[in-house]
This record gives sequence, C-alpha cells and structure tokens, in this order.
Amino acid sequence: MPDAPAPDDLGTDAAGGVPIDLRDRLLAVAADTAARPLLVALDFDGTLAPLQDDPAASRILPAGVEVLASLAGLDGVALALVSGRAMGDLHTLAEVPPGTYLIGSHGVERARVTLFGLDRDVVELAHTEADLLAVLGARAAAVARGRDGVWVETKPTAVVVHTRLAEPQDAEPAEAEAVALGTELGVGTLHGKDVVELTVLRADKGTALQALRHELGAPVVLYAGDDVTDEHAFAALDPQDVTVKVGGGPTVARHRVADPAAGVAALAVLRDALERASRA
Repeated sequence: MPDAPAPDDLGTDAAGGVPIDLRDRLLAVAADTAARPLLVALDFDGTLAPLQDDPAASRILPAGVEVLASLAGLDGVALALVSGRAMGDLHTLAEVPPGTYLIGSHGVERARVTLFGLDRDVVELAHTEADLLAVLGARAAAVARGRDGVWVETKPTAVVVHTRLAEPQDAEPAEAEAVALGTELGVGTLHGKDVVELTVLRADKGTALQALRHELGAPVVLYAGDDVTDEHAFAALDPQDVTVKVGGGPTVARHRVADPAAGVAALAVLRDALERASRA
C-alpha cells in the first residue's frame, strides 16, 4: 500500500484542514451501524498534544479535551490513549473522561480511567527481568553522562534515553549507543523521535491495540499517531480500519493530517457525524 500523502500534498476542505479522503471515510464509518462498537484509539505526544521540549509540559489541545469528552459520551464508542509514556505520566497529563482505556509503555501497561482514579492491570517482573532492568538503568546512565541535553527516564519495565534537548553532536552518538546497548543485552528496543526505549518486556502498540479491539469486539478501529513506533499499530490493523499519520515522515497509514490541530478537527468531524447518526 502506498504511503499516505505528504503534508504538502493533502487535499483539504474548510473544516480545520481535514483531508477530503479522510473526511469521507469518517462520515462513512459514522453512518455504518455495523461499525459499532467503534474503538477510537490515539497516541498522545505529537498527536493530541503538540510536542514539547519538556515532556512534563505536554497537554492535549483544549479543543481535543472537549471532543474526547463528547466522543466518550456517545453510545457505541470506546476511547483509548496508546502511548509510549509510563502509565503514571500518561494518567497525570491526559485530560480524558472516565471510561477511557490507557495503554502505556508501548503496550506493557494498561488501565481504565474511573471516577476514583485508575483500574489498573498489575505488571510484575520476574527476578531476572528486574535484575536486567537495573543493569539497563546503570548502562543507560553511562550513555547520557557528559552529554548535555541527554537524560534517562526509568519506567516499570524499561529505561528510556531522551535526546530532544541535545544538540546533534550529543544526540546522535547517544542514540546509537543506546540501540547498541539494547542489541548487546538482548532487550526490546524502540527507536522513536529523539528517544530510544529499552524494555525487558517486549510489547508494541499494534499488539496491544489488537488485543483491546478483540476484547471489546470492535469491528472498526480508528488509530492516529505521529511517531515511528505508531507504525506498529498502523501495520497491525485491518483493511477496514482507519489509520491516520499526524505530521510528516514515511508511513503505512492510509490517511495523513498535517498536525495535532488538524487531527483534533478530524475527530470533531467524526463526533459530529456520529451525533447526527444517533438522531436519525
């Protein structure tokens, strides 16, 4: 399947830069009662929340908060966020309504938002995995040491080398060393935008997303993401599903929007069409 059009090649309508082909597909899904329950699953950073140099500053666009709340309130719609972030960070930053599924750490962690917090699946490591995680942390810290702007995040099952704040002369060798470390230790390695994640439990967004869709019995999934790690989800989904790349770069997604604002506008198109269908 050819890549989705590049941002400069998108034929858009007046509805916030939503490409015409995507708009037509969303309208068709909304009109198809056999597509229920519809699973709307979305990456967080770079998809709903514009990328920030400081990850703690990421927030969903205000229009996105509103449209997610209204989508979650519709019958026959399930909402999920699928992120590389650790579950704790994702829950803290994501302004999503109760009932939303949260998939963190690229599929390792899963929870559902409730009125009282999180109904969370417990992730337990074997002793050998915990020991390996400790080694990863120490070795990743050595990769970052002495390189301005390179820092290490520790997750329940992984360590992450971040380079977004680093200059290329520090970022490029740090990422290369982190990838080599993953190969040396035989752990799962995910190389995304300005980040390398090394995990002792192998998982990917595609596997996690398909597991959720089968659990819910969702005949159609809409998934939108911006990073190379989202390509796992695009590739894993089925021909009837709606896959949306946010921003530039090669992709196997069937549709593309230019930026998070256009992605939120596309969600508003879907929401409005679903509301009209429910009144018909």
